[in-house]
Amino acid sequence: MDLTVAITGATSGIGRAVAEAFVDEGAFVAVSGRDGAAVDRTVAALNGEGDDAGDTEASEDGDGSDGDEADETAAERGTAWGDRVDVRDEFDLERFFERIAREAGPVDVVFANAGVFHGAPGESPTTELSYADYDDTMRTNARGVFATITEAVPHLADDARIVVPSGAVAAESKPGMGAYAVSKAAAEAVARGFAADLDATVGVVDPGLVATDLTGKERARDPESVAPLFLWAATEAPAENLNGERLGLREWKSATR
Repeated sequence: MDLTVAITGATSGIGRAVAEAFVDEGAFVAVSGRDGAAVDRTVAALNGEGDDAGDTEASEDGDGSDGDEADETAAERGTAWGDRVDVRDEFDLERFFERIAREAGPVDVVFANAGVFHGAPGESPTTELSYADYDDTMRTNARGVFATITEAVPHLADDARIVVPSGAVAAESKPGMGAYAVSKAAAEAVARGFAADLDATVGVVDPGLVATDLTGKERARDPESVAPLFLWAATEAPAENLNGERLGLREWKSATR
């Protein structure tokens, strides 16, 4: 898969799982996050250099065939590269995409994934929100999507796709979800606006309930289990089905069964 992929919020959860899925498919994957040390650890692990990397050496007693297979697998994998980026800062994003373009050329896929949740899901009623938490959530989750796409535009490939993750909370009234629900609804509106005004394909993908730091759910889908959904949306789903629309597990399973 000869693609250049840019992912915000890529050091944990869905972002990290999607980054690994793209690297496994041979893409050049630019990962980012607010924590520079976490970005460095993520890049090292994705490139097989960190503590999480598997053992690819051949057995001392073997004939080396296992090592040859590991070398072939490594050769087929892509490359991860990273930078510290705070999506609240458009200048961070501007530098991020400029550096990606210098490293790997035009960007084929943008995954605008960075997000925050101040408080605990289900325990953060809108009526108790502080202005500070509301402003920071909106600046990260909604304005951050706007800034990510805006700064990516000058560096997009001709047939680029931009994917914005969301969930049912963006459209349904759920207690205790506070500014997070508001920000997700806004992020979806941002995606639809760009879909109408850009030549690139821009759409929303809903993976259902996933166990991440943001959801606070332990009994939910693993991020790794939904990474193929995002890979499909970014590479195989019909562009007209994604652009300005919302794809989810049902569409993915129907198309790939």
